[in-house]
Amino acid sequence: MGGGGSTRRVTFEADENENITVVKGVRLSDSVIDRMKEPSSPAGRQPRGAGAVNDEELKKRIAEELALERARRDSEAQKRRLKQEQMYVRDELGKLLERERISSNEHLTRAILRERAATEEERQKAQRL
Repeated sequence: MGGGGSTRRVTFEADENENITVVKGVRLSDSVIDRMKEPSSPAGRQPRGAGAVNDEELKKRIAEELALERARRDSEAQKRRLKQEQMYVRDELGKLLERERISSNEHLTRAILRERAATEEERQKAQRL
């Protein structure tokens, strides 16, 4: 996924009543927290007897949400880079077109001057004859 290469440690601990899993070292957005609060099945929460399963499920869900957040950030960063590259290419093409326009104008001006000189030369020849 991302190239962040973070070495931050994430720890999971249970509170004194072992009802809540405390996750340290993780910053979650409000949308991630809201999605985690949603019941995972239409029947709602599991009975209390499945505490270890809930801990594992919660750890898995947090890891999935973190991966989704990381993928979203990476995608946004790629979009920003693409926009920057597009702007760079557009600028370079604009510069190239401007140089081409200037060059074409110079060639046209030279051709007009050559034609005028040739016309003037022919006029002078005609006068001499």
